[in-house]
Amino acid sequence: MKLRSRIAVPLAALALTGLTALTSTACAPQTSGATSSKDETSGTLRVWLFQEVNNEPKKKVVDGAVAAFTGQHGGVKVEVEYIPVETRAQRIKAAFNDPKSAPDLIEYGNTDTAGYVKDGGLADISAEFAAWPEAKDTDGTATRSVTVGGKVYGAPLFVGVRALYYRTDVFTELGLTPPKTQDELVATAKQIRKAKPELYGLAVGGAYTYGAMPFIWANGGELAEESGGTFRSTIDSDAARKGIETYTSLFGDDNCPAAKCAAMGGNATVTAFAAGNAAMAIGGDFSHQAVEAGAVKGKYAVVPLPGVKQGEIAPAFAGGNNIGVLKSSSHRTLAVDLMKRFAGKDTQRQLFDAMGFLPTYTDVRAEVARKDPFVEPFVRTLAAGTRFVPASPGWGQIDASTVLPTMFQEIVSGKKDVPAAAGDAAKKMDAAFSSAG
Repeated sequence: MKLRSRIAVPLAALALTGLTALTSTACAPQTSGATSSKDETSGTLRVWLFQEVNNEPKKKVVDGAVAAFTGQHGGVKVEVEYIPVETRAQRIKAAFNDPKSAPDLIEYGNTDTAGYVKDGGLADISAEFAAWPEAKDTDGTATRSVTVGGKVYGAPLFVGVRALYYRTDVFTELGLTPPKTQDELVATAKQIRKAKPELYGLAVGGAYTYGAMPFIWANGGELAEESGGTFRSTIDSDAARKGIETYTSLFGDDNCPAAKCAAMGGNATVTAFAAGNAAMAIGGDFSHQAVEAGAVKGKYAVVPLPGVKQGEIAPAFAGGNNIGVLKSSSHRTLAVDLMKRFAGKDTQRQLFDAMGFLPTYTDVRAEVARKDPFVEPFVRTLAAGTRFVPASPGWGQIDASTVLPTMFQEIVSGKKDVPAAAGDAAKKMDAAFSSAG
């Protein structure tokens, strides 16, 4: 069965592969980081997982994993609660503060890791992760998404990346081939817009942070650099500014008018493509069902987003979710075992089949790519090397404060030039890193 007919839109994936930190702001309560002195071998384990738009396929996989776990642990029960993504920040922060009502295991967005570690809520499972045979096949970026200060605070559950969706009918009509460099991408987008002014050549968004980052990374830029555990923004470096210039050059009447596109986020750009209003869009593996349900069904294909030079793939943001044990759990050993069951290869295979979630294991990803050709461009993107946000609790503040979207919007509106906007963004980022400690 093809992915297009089995995938359910993963709301958690959509929210957490680019918008994770928007709800984890400074207004959340202070946390205590209490550690349990108990490690009970019986009783009830409580688990919080994210509620999906269509949750039944996920629930079926989870129920199977729970049944296998309880079959190996007599006298142990597991209670799973599915919580809304939108309210996760408040609930999880409250759980960190109230160990008596807290779960033993939580699913969380990978950009939440550093903040939750700072809050003292997640258990350090470095030793258990290192001793887990399956962990050796986890891709490096996924491992970094559970790592803070050299310690591991959970297991990667799935990953999500973006690639270039394009209209095969439009490209055939105009005699075009998929662009092989970013310069070709810009030129192709503008060529399409000129030939078909009713379309955006490439739908872009001023609020689409995770669609813009590959342009920065492909040009050798970085968001920040770390030294001695302290982060400093590099968004205003020469290399980063080159990527910003390339991305913002796509805003204008010759491709995607700033008046319409400056405020668009990732979902809006994918919606424009799915509705037939754009010839290209940068979308995720998790965008598939939305595109399949739109006017372009049967008239599109996907390739990796090109880099600066021919043959290069632009580094993509590695989004996704993790699963971790709370420090307050009185069932640590059992909770770690259940974490491994949920995040193990068998369960990840089943989650792909049920939900389309890309596995975090390189060997399992190769398997699913052979099963479903749609996945192949995303697997190639992952294999080419992905990037992650700075592992600082300050990233939550940066994301929630829309520092980077503000920078892009100031540029495309003509309010500031690239050096001025990038410089101001760097100052805001450094302030956030400093205040987060």
